[in-house]
Amino acid sequence: MMSGIQGKNTKPEMLVRSLLHRSGFRFRLHRKDLPGKPDIVLPKYRAVIFVHGCFWHGHECKYFRWPSSRPDFWRAKIERNRLNDATYVAELLETGWRVAVVWECATRGQTDESLVRVGKEIGTWLYSDDVSFVLSGSKLK
Repeated sequence: MMSGIQGKNTKPEMLVRSLLHRSGFRFRLHRKDLPGKPDIVLPKYRAVIFVHGCFWHGHECKYFRWPSSRPDFWRAKIERNRLNDATYVAELLETGWRVAVVWECATRGQTDESLVRVGKEIGTWLYSDDVSFVLSGSKLK
């Protein structure tokens, strides 16, 4: 079952891409020459966006629960993902890129109105001078 999970073009990622495109932002996808192959790259703004799944990246929200089967395997895997995420963000910041992380919970179970707000929050960050940005479901309430 888990082997069928895709790493690219996930539903949350497609939603964020759609929101950005509708707002007039143009971007590249999964650039292999950048650390962590960011999901969305906006060269004009020298910004990248990672769209993280709450389970796979261990986000402490209502969508994350430690699996009861093979707990040692899952704890090691998710901790390794968290460590890789931190490393990629640090490398990108060191090379002058601005980094945003949009968590899956920011896109799940949202109304059309709150999804528009997600797009506006990302757009506001892109026009700002902030070097990093994190958007999760708890920030939208």
